Amino acid sequence: MGRRSRKRGDAAAQPAPAPARTPAPRRARPERPRAPWHPFPLVELCVLIGLVLLVWGLIRRDDDGGRVLLVCGTVLASLGGLETALREHFGGYASHALLLAGLPAVLIAGVLFFAGAPWIAIPFCAALAFGTAFAAFRRAFRPRS
Repeated sequence: MGRRSRKRGDAAAQPAPAPARTPAPRRARPERPRAPWHPFPLVELCVLIGLVLLVWGLIRRDDDGGRVLLVCGTVLASLGGLETALREHFGGYASHALLLAGLPAVLIAGVLFFAGAPWIAIPFCAALAFGTAFAAFRRAFRPRS
């Protein structure tokens, strides 16, 4: 076999290079809405203090003070995330309808639990509140996006 035939065989065995694909143009996303207290990191400090309270509460979990620290830490850390979700949702940056719909559902479930409602009524009312709030938050986001 001569040189020429070997060269053709190698070239035929190699696949043709794939054409270069240009990336699809991405839709420009609006800028993330800033908090009214923008230079001061209030949300980050709330989450940090909430985490510190959670750890401190876990260390002292056997007494009443530890349980109070756990509840306060959970509430404070959750408020930081809730504030960010509310600001981004109503600013038209990103839809957080599912996350925000959980808030009224949890509140209603808590009120019914402590009021002594029948067990079957608690998840039913919470699910109803969740569905209603989700539809309302979804409608509120559409015009802003």
